[in-house]
Amino acid sequence: MIILKAMNSHNIMLNMLIFMGAAVIAVPLATRLGLGSILGYLIAGAAIGPWGLKLIWNVSDILAFSEFGVVLLLFIIGLELRPGRLWNMRRDIFGFGLMQIIFCMILLSLPLFLRGVGSMQVGILAFGFALSSTAFAMQILTEKHELNTQYGRASFAVLLFQDIAVVPVMIILPLLAQNGQSNGFMSILPGVVALIAVLVGARYLVRPFFRVVVKAKSRELFTAAALLLVFSVASLMETAGFSMALGTFVAGVILSESEYRHELETSIEPFKGLLLGLFFIAVGMSMDFGMLQRYPLFIPLAVLTLMALKIVAVYLAGSLFRYDAETSRNIAF
Repeated sequence: MIILKAMNSHNIMLNMLIFMGAAVIAVPLATRLGLGSILGYLIAGAAIGPWGLKLIWNVSDILAFSEFGVVLLLFIIGLELRPGRLWNMRRDIFGFGLMQIIFCMILLSLPLFLRGVGSMQVGILAFGFALSSTAFAMQILTEKHELNTQYGRASFAVLLFQDIAVVPVMIILPLLAQNGQSNGFMSILPGVVALIAVLVGARYLVRPFFRVVVKAKSRELFTAAALLLVFSVASLMETAGFSMALGTFVAGVILSESEYRHELETSIEPFKGLLLGLFFIAVGMSMDFGMLQRYPLFIPLAVLTLMALKIVAVYLAGSLFRYDAETSRNIAF
């Protein structure tokens, strides 16, 4: 038993050294070449993963754990968005966000129909392809200090609407799978209850909880309490079948008017950076280069087609939403 524990401890330490070494080498190099830190993390993950040097294999476990970086990112974004500011963005969120989804789905449906995909499958696939990665887009906007620009705010509004849009889709999909049976709505009931619990708890229970924590006058205890809050909300939402990131974002927005907002942001920021870096590395590790070898022409062509159609769809949506040409172009790219 002692030998097994020592081996496990050695494996954990070795994995940590591999992750940190790969990041320290790849990220500064990619940044110096003008590629950005995200691509550096992806390259690092691809290099140490199953299709690279094969230094680490348990990609799925690492990816599942590292997703907490995205959770922390959305919580901090929520802390910076007070309810009043969020309400002022409602036109961009529910107007432009919805228009972007519709335009992307329309254009993305065309190649799917041409390949003979059924109508129901086309709807599901087009919606999935219309979504974008909040973690990737927000990290890029943050690195370039563009989140407070017009196109940065519009891009965030689109990403936020996409996270919200997943909820009704989760209602529809069980109904389709069960041929419209009414008990499909029961599948999302736990998620609705969990979201209400987050709203009520963040509004009425969190402040008294942190008052008790602050009285201990321990910075480490406050940090632990902040992480406990975020991970508890994330676990509750995941157990209920809803998005962890959406739940923590809602909690962050409600706590944005709390007197502990700055302390919460300061305590969580270092962990967010580390876990986000781990998330991007895990994504790089999970890339299946074997599939690229099997379909060397189809995959690059499909990727380019997807990107081109989404750029056109978002640009058209931005133009119709009366953004100028430069803003629409920046949002699209």
